[in-house]
Amino acid sequence: MRAAGFFPSESVVMVAIEPLAFGACGRLFCAPIAKGISNKGARPVDIMTANKIAAGFIISLLVVKLGAWFAEETIEAQEPEEPAYRVAVAETGADQKGAAAEAAAKGPSLAELLANASAEKGAKVFRKCGACHTIDAGAGNRIGPNLHDIVGAPVAHRDDFSYSDAVKNHGGTWTYELLDHWIADPRATIPGNKMAFAGIRKAKDRADLIAFLRANTSNPPPLPESPSGE
Repeated sequence: MRAAGFFPSESVVMVAIEPLAFGACGRLFCAPIAKGISNKGARPVDIMTANKIAAGFIISLLVVKLGAWFAEETIEAQEPEEPAYRVAVAETGADQKGAAAEAAAKGPSLAELLANASAEKGAKVFRKCGACHTIDAGAGNRIGPNLHDIVGAPVAHRDDFSYSDAVKNHGGTWTYELLDHWIADPRATIPGNKMAFAGIRKAKDRADLIAFLRANTSNPPPLPESPSGE
């Protein structure tokens, strides 16, 4: 077949597409696409193997697509309730005392706890304080001041210890209530002080510790009265 002006004038090979031929073993031979082209060296392809490869590829693609769709439909990104890094924000003295009062209101009153406190158990609690404080009369200061005669004493009660400005300017005395708040959270009770102590959270442990401090005070003030009058 010749098209004028399109094919060159030289000899043209008439092309006839041959159907694909199957061998006796069921293998597909790569048949020549034109007469005169030899199929010598053509490599047989196993139909079942080819189908398995193609099917595996298609299934893998479907699994990936379905997985992506399922993830988008079922997983919802949520912002964290709080930042990954906490930023400490200073609270006012009123807020801090209010929080301490609220925490105290959830359990027995301080007077009730002190009425049933154990100085012996408080001595064990004092081990948390022993690295920085001494308790015996006449003992020297450590990182923190000696705590003998602390109950009822002025807040900055020792002349031989260098208190922070926050403690020196606080004023007042170490009442049972102030001691309880201080032991629970020193930084919140007197903001700006230098005491590096996280505090004791259990109210019973704080009461036992105060009983121990009271036992090591020469003339302690009387215990507060229980609201119930007991």
